[in-house]
Amino acid sequence: MAENQHHGHHGHGGEMTPEQQKQMIEQEIKLARNLGQIKYKIAVMSGKGGVGKSTVAANLAETFQKLGYSVGILDADIHGPNIPKMLGLEGEQLYVNQNHNMIPVEAPSGLKVMSMAFMLDSIDTPIIWRGPQKSGSIKQLIAEVEWGPLDFLFIDNPPGTGDEPLTVLQTIPNIDAVIMVTTPNVVSQEDVLKCVKMVNMLNVENIGLIENMAYYICPHCGEKLNVFGEGDGESFSKEMEINYFGDLPLTEKVSDSPNQDGVVSTLDPDGEVSKRFVEIANAIKEAFLKEE
Repeated sequence: MAENQHHGHHGHGGEMTPEQQKQMIEQEIKLARNLGQIKYKIAVMSGKGGVGKSTVAANLAETFQKLGYSVGILDADIHGPNIPKMLGLEGEQLYVNQNHNMIPVEAPSGLKVMSMAFMLDSIDTPIIWRGPQKSGSIKQLIAEVEWGPLDFLFIDNPPGTGDEPLTVLQTIPNIDAVIMVTTPNVVSQEDVLKCVKMVNMLNVENIGLIENMAYYICPHCGEKLNVFGEGDGESFSKEMEINYFGDLPLTEKVSDSPNQDGVVSTLDPDGEVSKRFVEIANAIKEAFLKEE
């Protein structure tokens, strides 16, 4: 991994200038110092787009916050950063403190949120991109943010198994766990398998699966309907020897929540879906957390 990371990033000059080297070392130190204050770093991934990965990431972060932990969520999707919109924080300003670190935006619950979307909105805030590469900007999102001490940092990864999710995982040393989000219609073995292979390659041992949109609860009669076919996330998980954290219903509430300034876990805390998220959060704790 280390060898091929440095190819092609520095234009025609070949070698880095002493100034660039100094900046890079400073950033690595900041990165280590920042991540040192975070107990658990959990990446949320999906084999492809459209499975509700960001919705699950945002709800998990809010659920852990609600359970009394201090939580941050990093929206590492550079092209479609939609976590702020889901949490009702669109258009919020980023502030930079005296150490030139960015202060995460806080949701009403106290959840700390960092996203490329805030940077794009705060054009007048002097945020210096160090080099055009995306890995640089992802590093910056982690290294130059004043997260402070956190119990959990959830990282909402770009979808798929290409360069970008890989970059995110390589940039964050010692990820504690990866949670994959699928839906029954795409719990095709290949999709999940690709993800698992990629994560294994990076020596992450804790992997779990959540099956989203697994069934629909009819609002009139309460019957459960398997709109996308019978899910078999559980048997897949067993086969691949990863944790199965359960399934989530497809509801109007979930799909509607981006238009309502918050996710279902905060908007409808006593509802069926919120209860499922609490169950999933507890299952994640049991599977991944080292005994305190």
